[in-house]
Amino acid sequence: MNTTSKDTPILLSKKGMKELRKSIARLEHDQQAAIQALRELDKTSGRDERLSRIEKLSQLEVIESELLDKRQTLSRAKLIPSRRTRLQVAIGSVVDLIDQQGRLVRYTIVDSFEANPSDGRISILSPLGSNLLGKTVQDIVEWSNGMRSQTFQLVRIA
Repeated sequence: MNTTSKDTPILLSKKGMKELRKSIARLEHDQQAAIQALRELDKTSGRDERLSRIEKLSQLEVIESELLDKRQTLSRAKLIPSRRTRLQVAIGSVVDLIDQQGRLVRYTIVDSFEANPSDGRISILSPLGSNLLGKTVQDIVEWSNGMRSQTFQLVRIA
């Protein structure tokens, strides 16, 4: 029997852990609001109210499903260790790269669950993220997004 992904811990940054907890709290609030709306509908008996009740039950089911997923994720979530070697890129590393035009870009390497490239967090499974793993300062990193390839020089690991 092989190990399932449910056994694998999810490594999150402090920011990712905070966002996950905030998302769970928001869903719990939405769940309570949906339950309260259903209680109000229980007091009515018209046809339109029955249709509205079915719609509210469906919304509640979606909320509860998403809430279950996020709680399971939180139960597997571990903070990225803060003490690790800064000699090689690993999950949790903050890297500074210089592109071919001399521009400096900074990324944090995170688990795919928390990735948000527009916020500077790239997945270890992304083309750039996977090419960065194990690299050291001064290494040249090449990656392709399918349409064009880019070259970066790794100048700092934090």
